[in-house]
Amino acid sequence: MNSYGKLFTVTLFGESHGPSVGCVVDGVPAGTRLDMARIEADLARRAPGQGPWATPRKEADVPEILSGVLDGKATGAPIAAVFRNTNTRSGDYAEIPLRPGQADWTALLKYGGHDDRRGGGRFSGRLTAGLVFAGAIAKQLLAGKGVTVYGRAQAIAGETDGIDLAGGFESGGAHAAKEVLRCIAEKPFPAADEKEVLFLEKIIAAKDAGDSVGGVVEAVCFGLPPGTGEPFFGSVESRVAAMLFSVPAIKGVEFGRGFAIAALRGSEANDPILPTGYGKSFVSATNYNGGLLGGISSGMPVIVRAAIKPTASISLSQDTVDPKTGEAVKLKLEGRHDPCIVPRAVPVIEAGLAIALLDLLLEGGLF
Repeated sequence: MNSYGKLFTVTLFGESHGPSVGCVVDGVPAGTRLDMARIEADLARRAPGQGPWATPRKEADVPEILSGVLDGKATGAPIAAVFRNTNTRSGDYAEIPLRPGQADWTALLKYGGHDDRRGGGRFSGRLTAGLVFAGAIAKQLLAGKGVTVYGRAQAIAGETDGIDLAGGFESGGAHAAKEVLRCIAEKPFPAADEKEVLFLEKIIAAKDAGDSVGGVVEAVCFGLPPGTGEPFFGSVESRVAAMLFSVPAIKGVEFGRGFAIAALRGSEANDPILPTGYGKSFVSATNYNGGLLGGISSGMPVIVRAAIKPTASISLSQDTVDPKTGEAVKLKLEGRHDPCIVPRAVPVIEAGLAIALLDLLLEGGLF
């Protein structure tokens, strides 16, 4: 399926090396003034060609809005936006074998060779430009209700930044954490200052070796009203995870302490509830459950992490198969590729979280 959401819906279209990629966003209230400066700032954070950690492919990524906006305000009709592809090099993908780690193999099985393989085609991270556009609108609407979302590169190549947002939120702790994350998210390389150099060294070392590295993006939502979400299939976790697993290269999603909580005892994993704070007059001393219990928000910050695999396109020789002959061949990719997509994925994960939460709020009548 190419669409997500029930009341705030997002549809993505296009291919990496086609004429354009884009999105259709439905459910934006009529009269909403779009903050284009903020939207373009988020798109710039995702755009290629930013530094040694990103592909040198240059794309302006300025949205061309085709419908749904008049005089800077939403009309209530679906908002359609396109991003023209102006710097493609499709020759890099002519007659290449199946690329290990890419969707070439599965797309061949599903579409019988009729799909557009150039630059990853429909499966390319290029399509996340539309997701970030929609997410920037969602973040604007959420901010109007006091709900904010910030992300950062929490880990790269096995190295973590050591920031533990689940460990404790004493008086004022959430406000202090929000300010720290806001500053990190607005940096060109969205990582904690004390780890930025180490993260970059890991990326550049992999790049110099013709290889790639992955990592983890952590996103946190502050101010989500308590009571958001429904049990079981409408849980915050299930709806957010469905969105984030749709982002290319995501191989794991966890909330709060995530998989690490399985190693704790109940006395260690439970978040002690205190009688004062924000939300409905309660606050927990820790936030190991990531602000979610029974699939419903508690009023504590919602903490989610997405594991991002190493970029599949590398220039080292790899074993694969020529799909035309079925014979084993060696593949050494040419072209322009990110040695690590984690920094550029930060605004994408923020966007996905914001879209999912806004849709839940609208559905629950809490917005």
